[in-house]
Amino acid sequence: MKCNKRTGFLWSSVLLLSFAVWTFLIQTVDVQLAGVNGTNVGFASVNTRFHRLTGVHMGIYTVTDWLGLVPIAVCIGFGLLGLMQWIRRKSITKVDRDILLLGGYYILVILGYLIFEMLPINYRPILIDGAMEASYPSSTTLLVLSVMPTLLFQTGRRAKSQTIRRITAAFVVLFSAFMVIGRLVAGVHWLTDIVGSVLLSAGLYCLYRTAVTAMDHPSEK
Repeated sequence: MKCNKRTGFLWSSVLLLSFAVWTFLIQTVDVQLAGVNGTNVGFASVNTRFHRLTGVHMGIYTVTDWLGLVPIAVCIGFGLLGLMQWIRRKSITKVDRDILLLGGYYILVILGYLIFEMLPINYRPILIDGAMEASYPSSTTLLVLSVMPTLLFQTGRRAKSQTIRRITAAFVVLFSAFMVIGRLVAGVHWLTDIVGSVLLSAGLYCLYRTAVTAMDHPSEK
């Protein structure tokens, strides 16, 4: 979907604000000692009911954990593309600007992850290898939904073959859906953790897309 800069920045602001509000609500609405080792959980009634419904499936957790390497490989691939352009063109200022923006975007995603690792909102509903781990937002979901759309976007900008574009689109959609559903039913996150990741990743990606649009068409509003 194409949109002008004003609309794009509006949507990214709405999504990021929604994430901030959602994060606040998680800490204030229906908070109960329902987590592992008696930790607090917001929206406890909904979260615990959904967790009982899905149960815990460590096999699915392991598969989605390993598949989390796919978006990391995408990041590395674009990083290598930028590095090769830098070497060939002998100046970082001559690297394609959308690739430079992409690098900044990936750093922003990593910072978002690190912040919530250092300041946990809540913990996973189960122990992982005997340890409590921060659960909000779901880091795997955040990584997948922040990175995989950039693969689709960059392929659309760079690939001339319509077949390659269609294959990439199918792969991104199916892979992303599998990963999100997998993390939902694996039982290693609360439902609200997944929702938070969806809002944050959508807001960040919309911000990146809008920044590229602004770069491509600086005179347009």
